[in-house]
Amino acid sequence: MFMGEYRHNADEKGRMIVPAKFRDNLGSSFVVTRGLDRCLFVYPQEEWKKLEDQLKNLPFTKKDARAFTRFFFSGATECELDKQGRVNIASPLREYAQIDKECVVIGVSNRVEIWSKAIWEEYFAESEDSFSEIAENIVDFDL
Repeated sequence: MFMGEYRHNADEKGRMIVPAKFRDNLGSSFVVTRGLDRCLFVYPQEEWKKLEDQLKNLPFTKKDARAFTRFFFSGATECELDKQGRVNIASPLREYAQIDKECVVIGVSNRVEIWSKAIWEEYFAESEDSFSEIAENIVDFDL
């Protein structure tokens, strides 16, 4: 399980330290892909396989299903940590998430998200006022 918020910097080569608390759960090899809301999603191999199985069952005859799977899989790349605990984030992924230097790494249950610091702060500020309303709405999900 991943949780917490950490601030890190990406270097000029796109390498970023993965928080130590996340490294064991990610394992030696994991998948980084485009996420929603202009962030990157990072999945341990086991979680990626579960997600892949679910997405594989979407009906390819549906335009939205095709679009989503293309978006999600075309950006996916398998990554490994180097000896310093860093991950090298591919240039297209950094461009998508607008990560140039300062970034925020958060744990979200079964995945890690990597955000540009500026986009995270904007997202959080916009969402903060509606957290109560969101909490009321997710009651409908039988949590």
